[in-house]
Amino acid sequence: MSPTNTAVITDVEVFDIRFPTSEQLDGSDAMNLDPDYSAAYVVLRTDDPGGAEGHGFVFTIGRGNDVTAAAIRSLRPYVEGRTVDSVTGDLGGFHRELTHDSQLRWLGPEKGVIHMAAGALINAAWDLAAKRAGQPVWEFLASMTPEQIVGLVDFRYLTDALTPDEALAILRAAEPGRTERAARLRERGYPAYTTSPGWLGYSDEKLVRLSKEAIADGFGQIKLKVGGDLGDDIRRLGLAREAVGPDIRIAVDANQRWDVGAALEWMKALAPFDPYWIEEPTSPDDILGHAAVRAGQPVKVATGEHVANRVVFKQLLQAGAVDFVQIDAARVAGVNENIAILLLAAKFGVPVCPHAGGVGLCELVQHLSMFDYVAVSGSWDDRVIEYVDHLHEHFTAPVVIEGGRYRAPATPGFSAEMRPESITDHIYPDGPVWQARRKEAS
Repeated sequence: MSPTNTAVITDVEVFDIRFPTSEQLDGSDAMNLDPDYSAAYVVLRTDDPGGAEGHGFVFTIGRGNDVTAAAIRSLRPYVEGRTVDSVTGDLGGFHRELTHDSQLRWLGPEKGVIHMAAGALINAAWDLAAKRAGQPVWEFLASMTPEQIVGLVDFRYLTDALTPDEALAILRAAEPGRTERAARLRERGYPAYTTSPGWLGYSDEKLVRLSKEAIADGFGQIKLKVGGDLGDDIRRLGLAREAVGPDIRIAVDANQRWDVGAALEWMKALAPFDPYWIEEPTSPDDILGHAAVRAGQPVKVATGEHVANRVVFKQLLQAGAVDFVQIDAARVAGVNENIAILLLAAKFGVPVCPHAGGVGLCELVQHLSMFDYVAVSGSWDDRVIEYVDHLHEHFTAPVVIEGGRYRAPATPGFSAEMRPESITDHIYPDGPVWQARRKEAS
């Protein structure tokens, strides 16, 4: 049955979902030694006769869920009791409402936990809207007119770098080839790279084995975590380079580990192994630090997974501080703010290579890159989406990788919906997975 105009959002359910990934050191890096990949997960329940729901989440690595789940609950009054059409029919207005609450905005403003919580609800609204339209989010977005897309963006603080008219010109320039690019995307998929071989806690043997497997699976780029010990990094990067050969790209990621001086010294030492980029070499808030790292050593610079909002991205681009922009689907305030960042990157001519992995981040961000390809930049040259090969089985429409490329999703929505049994099993602290671990520890 099709949605009705009177359908109402009856409930905003929030779940604390955690996975014990720290046990195998999946996700381990120089700054995050024992991550338990987690999601403060939200479901927008409705009384729609067709059963439509919206699913979204904030990714954390454990105890952060306590805070993010509370922040999502604080925004419930903006959602519960509203008609579905008032949200899905004005996604730009909904974004502005959630991010402009003066008392909650004070906690940011427009950054940090409260901003991420708004993003979870905004992403859930996009999931709901795309399901009602019968389209995956990338296609739903790419079917909008340039004027509609511009209307989704909050241009406050951006107009010294990107005006609405400039954004409109970018989108109009890409409009003629949309149909052909969408067909090409469905046929060929979107380029990917994998971080699965490179977690810092993995043994040398596992690093080599997984690097070789990645190349056999069709990936043209892998990524290694660095920043714990320089001698270890030189050895590990040497092993990886030997395993994959000279023609495969190897990116490295310091996860904010260094001061600027240390970043320069470290990367000069790793440069003989031909790293493709150094990711997050220093604090994500340090625009001038990133610019200094980019200018002071030979390896390209990428950052973005911890960048708080569109304003910091604007400054990174204005300062010439990055070679690659790495958006994150659950760090800024959802789809709308990521559209702003995609448009900024297009204006400055910088490729977007999203951060993914985590819990469900691959599922979400594929839609944003595919929308970028079809309707914004019109290119996938020098662009890849990160892929990590765990936890996809917990989603009802998991990503599909074929020959080192993301297959374009066809299922309506944002690919954000978790399986009910996964939610039940991994609810913290009382789900069976966590009860069993407490029993083992006692």
